[in-house]
Amino acid sequence: MIRVLIADDHTVVLKGLKQVLSDTPDISVAAEATTGQQVLDWVRTKPVDVVVLDIAMPDGNGLDVLRTLKRERPSIPVVILSMHSEEQYGVLVLKAGASGYLTKESAPAQLIAAIRKVITGGKYISPALAEKLAFDLEADPNTPLHERLSSREYQVLGLIAIGKTVGEIAESLSLSPKTISTYRSRILEKMKMQKNAELTHYAVRQGLVDALKFKEHAMPAKRPA
Repeated sequence: MIRVLIADDHTVVLKGLKQVLSDTPDISVAAEATTGQQVLDWVRTKPVDVVVLDIAMPDGNGLDVLRTLKRERPSIPVVILSMHSEEQYGVLVLKAGASGYLTKESAPAQLIAAIRKVITGGKYISPALAEKLAFDLEADPNTPLHERLSSREYQVLGLIAIGKTVGEIAESLSLSPKTISTYRSRILEKMKMQKNAELTHYAVRQGLVDALKFKEHAMPAKRPA
């Protein structure tokens, strides 16, 4: 029997997870947690085989909980369950020690498959995320970081580097702020940076800012509705 700790701060989600797992013959819900501290307390005192962890916990970042778990109980596999797309956090959580990544829109069968896979020492990721990881491994370390970006990501990088806010970028590109935030997350991940200031510093150091400013001024004005 696989003993699973499920952690999420939403009661409805917890109940749904418990129902799905309780109906599976070889899996039992050993514990439930609604905070990161409860997760750590459980694994420190109770036998748990797998942790299913929400990336957003009310008392801190789920990534911090993940790192603590892997430091204190490295043998316990952790499956991250998140409302965020794998493009935003998939690679990040795997590098932090997670054994799998699922969005909350995933089918129950995927969660069960993920638990069964990670308990045997495997990793559970989508084909798209596997391809992304392979690309990261094969990337030429001598290639400038900005050359790893798509044309749209490069465009967003340029607008960030010249001081535009997410709202301003969204308006100028006729996209939603949420979409721009997703592009920003991808850019930071691909360039292995954490803040906008690092992106700006990089763009200045590489001599990109003048060219980016020129492109920004050359963009056609948005037509009135």
